[in-house]
Parts: sequence; C-alpha cells; structure tokens
Amino acid sequence: MGKYKGFAGSGMNQNRNMSNVVKQAQKMQEEMEKVQAELEEKTVEASSGGGMVTVQANGKKEILSIKIQPDAVDPEDVETLEDLVLVAVNDAIKQADDMMAEGMGAITGGLSIPGLF
Repeated sequence: MGKYKGFAGSGMNQNRNMSNVVKQAQKMQEEMEKVQAELEEKTVEASSGGGMVTVQANGKKEILSIKIQPDAVDPEDVETLEDLVLVAVNDAIKQADDMMAEGMGAITGGLSIPGLF
C-alpha cells in the first residue's frame, strides 16, 4: 500500500499542473485575441516608384486606399503603372503580416504556433 500512496499523490500534482497549464493557455489565448483585434485596426503604408503609388492596408490585410500620382499615369505605358500598384499592394500585405507576427510574437515569446497567422 505504501508504494501506491506516493503514486496517488503524484497524480494529484499532475492534475494541478495540468490545470495550471490549461489556465495559462486560456490566458494566452485571451491576450492573443485582444492583441489581434488591436492590430487589425492599425494600418500600414507601402509605396513604389519613389512614391508614385501608395497603398494603405489594415492588419486584416484589407486594402484601405490606393493613391496614384498623376505623373504615374501614362496611357502609353499602362504596364508600368500596373507593376507599381502590384508592388505596393504586395508590400502593404507583407507589412501587415509582419506587424501581426511581431505583435503575436510578443505574447508567445517568439514561439511559432502553426496555423496561428
């Protein structure tokens, strides 16, 4: 009987430890949701062509605005304008991703959690 007593006590500690881990995970999840909501409201801005095209996006990777300087509009060279818009949009989306990853990394301590972002 004596050797089982220590085993039972060990089980109680494991249950307490598991309970603490679950509580910590729930707290981390709440913090992550709060930070994610805050970051989704922030904006990033990217430009291309020396500021000829400027794109603004939010943390949800939604494009909020695209501004094109009149000098960038050349009816004879639409392809260049398309490229400038594409570069600026992709850069804005990357900045939004980076902003979200950095904000979440502050909570997770740099721990990479697959499927989180």
